[in-house]
Amino acid sequence: MDIGAAGGDRPNRDRPNRDGPNRDGLARKPRRGGVREAPVAPLHQLFATSPVACPYVPGRVERKLIIELGGSDGAAAYDELSRAGFRRSHHFAYRPACRVCSACVPVRIAVAAFRHTRSTRRVANANRDLGTTLAASRATPEQFRLFSAYQRTRHADSEMATMTYADYRAMVEDSPVHTRVAEFRDTTGALVGGSLIDLLDDGVSAVYSFYDAQQPKRSLGTWNILWLVEHCRRHHRPYVYLGYWIAESPKMAYKARFPGLEQLTAAGWTGFAPAALPSPAAA
Repeated sequence: MDIGAAGGDRPNRDRPNRDGPNRDGLARKPRRGGVREAPVAPLHQLFATSPVACPYVPGRVERKLIIELGGSDGAAAYDELSRAGFRRSHHFAYRPACRVCSACVPVRIAVAAFRHTRSTRRVANANRDLGTTLAASRATPEQFRLFSAYQRTRHADSEMATMTYADYRAMVEDSPVHTRVAEFRDTTGALVGGSLIDLLDDGVSAVYSFYDAQQPKRSLGTWNILWLVEHCRRHHRPYVYLGYWIAESPKMAYKARFPGLEQLTAAGWTGFAPAALPSPAAA
């Protein structure tokens, strides 16, 4: 979801301060106690976008609240905004603010509650041969070739299918927060999957993933999320943020299949219970 200009400006370099990522590539835990669940309002101004056609539910329109993630507190502000259901695009955090529709439900996996099912275990076993590198947020031609092939195969009708290398580079590198690219390679060294992720003080936020769609038996989209869960488990981070689940969008259905899923409601984060969600009104 593109909010800011897709320019080619280079990102801010990571600063070696106490709030930066540690040597394992993870955002440091907050000082003076554990992770705070209640978001602290950052000192930034929120803006509402004009209504545009909804890309997920035909016949509806969407509006978003956006906030620019600038200054030395950008990463810390985004940690809090993520817990409030915001996502990131370039230098902006956003969340839906549709007046008569509440179809977009923020969801995350609670790592402590995750338990493998027969299906997820099969996917994990099918990808045991893959090696993973958590790389800096720098675009490469190799990544872009796989990204473009994925878009042509799985999302040929979307705007992302027409992205140039400059567009892809901006998506990867134009970040004021702690962003990395997880690269998945087979035993020959071939890149079979990639995942753009933001490192938070309480876990990771899955920004965008792509993979070799010509290897369906691997279920690489599912594998990507399973890897994020295990990565957080190894480094004692409690959550994997998956963005929004939308009941009426088949492309979002996979998120509901992961054990340990939570949803953000007016009462805070609770166990995922789609039957209890109100039916969204038509826009």
